[in-house]
Amino acid sequence: MQPRVTDLCLRLKRPLVYVMGVLYIGAGVTHFVIPEAFAQIVPPVLPYPLALVYLSGIAEIVLGIGVLFSRTRRLAAWGLVGLLLAIFPANVYMATSDVVVTGVFGSTVDPSATVRWGRLPLQAVLVVLAWWYTRPMPEA
Repeated sequence: MQPRVTDLCLRLKRPLVYVMGVLYIGAGVTHFVIPEAFAQIVPPVLPYPLALVYLSGIAEIVLGIGVLFSRTRRLAAWGLVGLLLAIFPANVYMATSDVVVTGVFGSTVDPSATVRWGRLPLQAVLVVLAWWYTRPMPEA
């Protein structure tokens, strides 16, 4: 008998939350390692781009840690949904303004149009994934 897709998803839900948490923590840390690179994709209409980079980095770290623990997982997942929506304008700005990012570990990053525009639907996937963790986890 073939396992149903739903069963497979539920079995993957628990291990994937740890992958997701670690990835958000890592992404948040990079906001402090190369903040000037992230500041370059903050839309110019927003004030204090460097402060926004640090705030989003703190949020990613805190929320990434939060999803790792069952007591805080649901609230942290909602926080990630909100954070992903809040940073979406940076991805739109990057896609529509052909942003070339300098200072990424000593190099310049000039993503292709495919990569720039591909970040937008990826953001939707990340929102759905974070939302999935606002729902109860399967019993172990």
